[in-house]
Amino acid sequence: MEKAEIQALIRKAFEGQQFAYTPYSHFRVGAALRAKDGRVYTGCNIENAGYTPTNCAERTALFKAVSEGVREFDAIAIVGSRQGEVNTLVTGPCGVCRQALYEFGGDALTVIMAKTEDDYIVTTLGALLPYGFGPANLEK
Repeated sequence: MEKAEIQALIRKAFEGQQFAYTPYSHFRVGAALRAKDGRVYTGCNIENAGYTPTNCAERTALFKAVSEGVREFDAIAIVGSRQGEVNTLVTGPCGVCRQALYEFGGDALTVIMAKTEDDYIVTTLGALLPYGFGPANLEK
């Protein structure tokens, strides 16, 4: 991916972060998931007093896209910080999100973990989830 594409996806992740519902952790996460056809789906984390029903930003974006019939993705940008602060660390996808993303992006999905538009790490889902379990494991 070119720098301009990465920065545009990061900006969309920051847009998604604005809608985060985080009354308990106050840690707001935004994600922007790009489909192979170029459409971008944003997501934010949505907390719940029961914690278990809480949903991460990455899965919010993924589920929005899948619920609209999109099944192939090539990149995701993730941003996160405590409310009112600038994060000093990048925010990576949790294990559940890595597994959910693997279902539709596989090893090659580009993962951008950003503090700002100019300070980010680019890697692949395969690097974050080596030996991932996906649809190919269930084929006969």
